[in-house]
Amino acid sequence: MRKLSAAVVAAAAIALTFTPAAQAEVNPKCSSGVTQIGTTKYLKSGSETVASVKQFKGCGKNWGYTYVWASWKAKHPNFIATAAITRGDGEIDGNSGGRGQQEVWSRGANTLQFCTMAYGTVSGGYAGFTSERC
Repeated sequence: MRKLSAAVVAAAAIALTFTPAAQAEVNPKCSSGVTQIGTTKYLKSGSETVASVKQFKGCGKNWGYTYVWASWKAKHPNFIATAAITRGDGEIDGNSGGRGQQEVWSRGANTLQFCTMAYGTVSGGYAGFTSERC
């Protein structure tokens, strides 16, 4: 049993060594790049992940981002996703994607001086906020 455990640990270490780094999301409206701020919110249907919602900063603005997971999209191709930035006062600057569009970026919001959250939705009742960033 001990040899098996050591072998499993060694195999996992080797696999991690050769696992490619995750690629950052590319915002088509901010060519100088964006940086994620705050935590990722996962929209779920039971134990299945429907989408990820993230907040970014870049190009002097805040951006909301919603990514619909391919595994969910394959079973539900006719969804509409949205991405937005919201402030505590309720002001929202958002954007909707086209039917079946997997990635949606909000319009850039001039809110770097405010506390903000990203807000994302996927039709069918899935919605959520990221953590607030000030």
